[in-house]
Amino acid sequence: MNTQKPSMRILEKLPQVQRRGFLAGAAGMSVVPIAALSVTPSVLHAASFKVLGSQTGVTLLRMARDIYPHDKLTDRYYLQALMPHEKAAAKNAALKKLITDGVSELNAQARARFGTSYVAIPKEADRVSLLKGMEQTPFFQKIRGDMVTGLYDNKQVWPMLGYEGSSWQKGGYVNRGFNDINWL
Repeated sequence: MNTQKPSMRILEKLPQVQRRGFLAGAAGMSVVPIAALSVTPSVLHAASFKVLGSQTGVTLLRMARDIYPHDKLTDRYYLQALMPHEKAAAKNAALKKLITDGVSELNAQARARFGTSYVAIPKEADRVSLLKGMEQTPFFQKIRGDMVTGLYDNKQVWPMLGYEGSSWQKGGYVNRGFNDINWL
């Protein structure tokens, strides 16, 4: 009878950057015009919203970040989760109307309560209070529901959230990852 316990995996959470790898990555850097540095990422991403419009895109991006706040995730992942709305709105006038009217209503409520658009409200708690007021609307439910799968089904996001992926193909979590806590 084998009484030996399975060895525990030690997961290294910190990225390992070595001088050679850093220099190799830096060698391919290009020159960026100063004007490009002054444009916020949200504005650059909003250019992707040709059907819904750039202002709607910026608002949806801010809204998605407020509903599912993850500081470790860049706007790129939220944008990937929102792009199906853009594509579907091109084919579905009712969906386009739902989204654009919902964003207009959100901005109207923001102006009524805070005197500015939703995106320009500086405090996250104030923006969240507006979203809570819209929680039961079909617009909010559509964006929230689609963002759950759009964001959390993205395999590129999993490592940033500490999820190693499905484990049943590798024997389950009991023998793989169940007791891997190195943060205590």
